[in-house]
This record gives sequence, C-alpha cells and structure tokens, in this order.
Amino acid sequence: MVGRRSHRWREADPETHGPKPAALPICPLCERPIPAHARQSLHHLTPKLKGGAHGATVRLHQICHSAIHARYSEAEIARRLAEVEALRADPEIARFLEWVHGKPEDFHAPTRLTRARRGNGGLRRKG
Repeated sequence: MVGRRSHRWREADPETHGPKPAALPICPLCERPIPAHARQSLHHLTPKLKGGAHGATVRLHQICHSAIHARYSEAEIARRLAEVEALRADPEIARFLEWVHGKPEDFHAPTRLTRARRGNGGLRRKG
C-alpha cells in the first residue's frame, strides 16, 4: 500500500498542477511585462501602408503603441523608426519611456496626438 505522502501534490508535477504557466510577454519598447488582461496590440515595424503588411510585428502595451503613432506619421516610422532600437533611441519616445517606466504593468491612459501631428499647433480657430 502506498502512503499518502507519496500522493501529495507537488508544484513541479504537471500531473497534479498542470503545466507551468508561460512567462508573461515583455513589451520590447518599455521592457515591462504585458499581463493577459492589459490592453495590448501588435505594431507593424514597417507600417502596413508603407509595405509592411506581411512584415515583422511586435506585441506592445496599447499605451506604448499609441505613443508611437501619436508622435510620428506612417512615413516617418517607415523611414527612420522601423526598428525597436531606433524607437527607443528617439528623444520623444525616450521621454515617454521614462514617464511610463514607473507605471503598473497594466496601466493605460488616453493618448492624444502631439501638436506637431495635429498640424495646427494645437490652436483652435474662433468663429
């Protein structure tokens, strides 16, 4: 007869605890984990409109993805920011990364277009 101790659950035993959960994906831009419940999206390193429909993609936090597109046009992303390293080295994105670094992994906030992207300097016309 086998004693009860031999039948105790062991965390490392897939028969009693199932397979270990996979590690959370890491956002290559901000280098924070992306929890399953966090807003997230795939970013085409070369924008689809510029020939990247079948190109490489990376999974990003939605706020990181929005920060890229709020600051730069599709043409500029394709021309000089088509690699994660280039994005991280960009001064505007670097400022964003410094700000988001201390936020929780599932943090999200609305992202507005920068004044330069809005095209009117952010000024509203009266009348």
